[in-house]
Amino acid sequence: MDAPAVIAAIRFGHGRRPSDPVPPDPAAWLEAQLAPGLPGPALPADLPTTLRAVFLAQVEDAASARAGMGRPNGRRIATEEAAAAVALAIESPNGLRERLVAFWTNHFTVARAKVGPLVGVYVRDAIRPHVTGRFEDMLLAVVRHPAMLSYLDNQNSIGPESPSGQRARRGLNENLAREILELHTVTPAARYTQADVTNFAKVLTGWSFIAAREPHGFEFRARAHEPGDKTVLGRTWPEGEQGGVQALTWLARHEATHRHLATKLVRHFVADDPPPEAVRTVFAALRDTRGDLAAATRALIRLPAAWSPPLTKLRTPSDYVVAVLRAVEAPGDQADRMAVGTMNYLGQPLWGARAPIGWPDVAADWAAPETMLRRVEWANGVSARGAGRDAADVAEATLGPLVRPETLRAAARAGSAREALTIVLTSPEFHRR
Repeated sequence: MDAPAVIAAIRFGHGRRPSDPVPPDPAAWLEAQLAPGLPGPALPADLPTTLRAVFLAQVEDAASARAGMGRPNGRRIATEEAAAAVALAIESPNGLRERLVAFWTNHFTVARAKVGPLVGVYVRDAIRPHVTGRFEDMLLAVVRHPAMLSYLDNQNSIGPESPSGQRARRGLNENLAREILELHTVTPAARYTQADVTNFAKVLTGWSFIAAREPHGFEFRARAHEPGDKTVLGRTWPEGEQGGVQALTWLARHEATHRHLATKLVRHFVADDPPPEAVRTVFAALRDTRGDLAAATRALIRLPAAWSPPLTKLRTPSDYVVAVLRAVEAPGDQADRMAVGTMNYLGQPLWGARAPIGWPDVAADWAAPETMLRRVEWANGVSARGAGRDAADVAEATLGPLVRPETLRAAARAGSAREALTIVLTSPEFHRR
């Protein structure tokens, strides 16, 4: 197995399973994963999976909570959704596709602690269908989704001069507008002001959702919408729902947004310090295609810098857990719950970022000694369950020519199969992607 096949699986995916076929053309193998219609997570048949079903399950939970019996539906939905998502990452042959889903879910972070039962359907409905589509479609799907509207408190944002605003004590909430400008689109590089944030929040007044009755999803509440035109970043947007759609579309196509997305993509897939030339290449792909995310991903795949060993990105805790379980060919239906719990233990709970900015993406944030020691302890436990596997074979199948000779020598001198496998799974090269 040559280096490009291994780099394709590690840098762009979650690492190799030893039984994975070796692609004859690694770049073509990656680009094939940009095709539409690839499978999502397999969910239990009796799990509420549509937005309507989740909302109805929450209505049942409200009655259960009033009777002092907790919220069993919400807990089950959140747990089963997380388990299915991780199981897919462990077993999927389409590692790049799953990495893209994780990347964009982190870009548009919502917290499981606040909107737990909604996160799974949010990822499946607002993120996954758009990872190889147009960024403006993903942005609109995200901002319309009840998970984001609830997470950033926009469902009750009321225009001060609207009919509802004249009667209610509640007023404008700027959370969603601020995070769209700061994190999701143009960033402070566009030099927006507090007035832009306030006016954009007024543009988004009335963007809410219905949970307890049809249509169980997004609703534009005209009575809560601030009347009149609003000016954001020098552009004037008309009142009404279409004013918000137009503003979001314009922000999605903004040059500052494309530069921000290009930088984040290169930082995630190539290097903590993104090479400027690589950023320019991905930025050009976004600019020239008006935000085609498949084109941006193809540009990433074709970057010479993406294929140059040694790999320098430190795997985040969640990436590391999935890579280890793939290396020992753990079955998803047995490893999913263990994986989710381990992500908590290693400091990166699934869908559990502490702020709207999401999880960090550079080594300095994940390389604390205690966290790395926990990785070793956990990998040693996995090696116990996987004892009997030949460490050298696992190294060859998962790292190929990227494994260091000193790692192989240390594994060969180990006192047991478990110790040898732990040495491979905790080697410096295995921690990298």
